[in-house]
Amino acid sequence: MEAQKNTLLQVEHLKKYFQVGKSATLKAVDDVSFEIRRGETLGLVGESGCGKTTCGRTCIGLYSKTEGLVRFDGEDVHALSGKSRERFKRRAQMVFQDPYSSLDPRMTVAEIIGEGIDIHGLAESKNDRRDMIYRALEQVGLNQEHASRFVHEFSGGQRQRIGIARALAIQPEFIVLDEPISALDVSIQAQVVNLLIGLQQKMGLTYLFVAHDLSMVKHISDRVMVLYLGAMAEMTTSAELYAHPMHPYTKALLSAIPIPDPRVERRRAQAKIRLGGEVPSPINPPPGCKFQGRCPYATEACRRQSPPMRELRPGHFVACFHCPDA
Repeated sequence: MEAQKNTLLQVEHLKKYFQVGKSATLKAVDDVSFEIRRGETLGLVGESGCGKTTCGRTCIGLYSKTEGLVRFDGEDVHALSGKSRERFKRRAQMVFQDPYSSLDPRMTVAEIIGEGIDIHGLAESKNDRRDMIYRALEQVGLNQEHASRFVHEFSGGQRQRIGIARALAIQPEFIVLDEPISALDVSIQAQVVNLLIGLQQKMGLTYLFVAHDLSMVKHISDRVMVLYLGAMAEMTTSAELYAHPMHPYTKALLSAIPIPDPRVERRRAQAKIRLGGEVPSPINPPPGCKFQGRCPYATEACRRQSPPMRELRPGHFVACFHCPDA
């Protein structure tokens, strides 16, 4: 019962399919189950096109589901309507990947941040609204003078801070961070991640952190879920995943992380896992395990049926029949 109270988001057998043309179906998210506890960060990682963003958007109702169930604080997200849905939209927000396209260039920063405040009727007066906008700017390291400017006057890192401020202005509990640093210079990425960590500690926020940069995911996440072609491959704590990766796909991802030391990189070169083949199309995925066409351990069993998620170590779940460390 205590574990249920501590769970903020619960996802059960979630599927999100898109119709492509008259007869084809793109399986963007295919039978995914997980939960996010209050105050934690769940990292969601995988290659481009694996369904990470679709999963995040479906979890907060920006996309309708095809099958499955998403509960937020015990309520079915996709069944909400009226005032219940408005309350949910205030409690769950999203920070988008591209700060260049997710902010309206025709609006001032104050108008962008104040929009959510107006929609949810949070300000009692104009002065109260102004103070809420200033407070949101200060929380992300910007100042009051920035409120009257337009977004084209800011750098990429500053624009992403404005996007974070827009989400924070309505005091949410849960934020989907959709690759919030991938469009930024490397020198700025760590600043934004550290800002997010500080805000979480200060405000008790819960994050779903979508990314393909595993080094940053390690820095911010409590637990990590690895997605491949819309299906879960592995999930465990951040420390456990990086110390004892089990799924062959996870091992390949981790072996590809560059280390800024040429001597260490030369020693790692032969140990790097190079996957063969190509990522299958989510419109026509292979039968059985979706990774079987690129996996060095694949057998006939992998080609016949999909492996279930199994707990191979305490809290460490892997979808693999022949996990070499099982």
